[in-house]
Amino acid sequence: MTSESLSASLILASSSKYRKTLLRRLNIPFECLSPDIDETMREFERPLELAGRLAAEKAGVVSSQKPEAIVIGSDQLAVFSGRILGKPGYHAAALEQLSSFSGQVVEFLTAVSVQCLASGFNEVYIDTTRVKFRHLQTDEIERYLQAESPYDCAGAFKAEALGITLFDSISSEDPTALIGLPLIRTAAMLRRAGLSLP
Repeated sequence: MTSESLSASLILASSSKYRKTLLRRLNIPFECLSPDIDETMREFERPLELAGRLAAEKAGVVSSQKPEAIVIGSDQLAVFSGRILGKPGYHAAALEQLSSFSGQVVEFLTAVSVQCLASGFNEVYIDTTRVKFRHLQTDEIERYLQAESPYDCAGAFKAEALGITLFDSISSEDPTALIGLPLIRTAAMLRRAGLSLP
């Protein structure tokens, strides 16, 4: 099978607009299929294990439906003070999240799984990004939330946009991981799966 035919059967197992935008940067045609999986955390499961399992399960569900395709699954968790944070969903919850982050470090675990059932390819990578927040004033948070309404984002910010102004620093091996898909490692995995990049 040629890389051209493989690239035509690349699937992103996600409906995330952020992941779609990131994957387009690799200039490979792909389609999106959103898997339906149970994302409940298992007893004694650590956040790192959960992120990796969910990414692999998302890719696995789609791969079982499209065995010839190369499938990318991904999942991201925000962890603060030992607990997993959900997407805020609305203004008051986002305000509460960002207020609690003031001067603190939040970890973002971004897992990516690349699978192809036909070839037997199966790899998982998890990036840990540490975000150090500035000491934030309530009026700053309010202005930010009014400007971007990041209620569908874990951590209540968009790092690719105005959310970057909330930080003191970001520590990561892959600058795109925080947005939802670690492209450096994803590209490496896709090359090993048989695609030609660039």
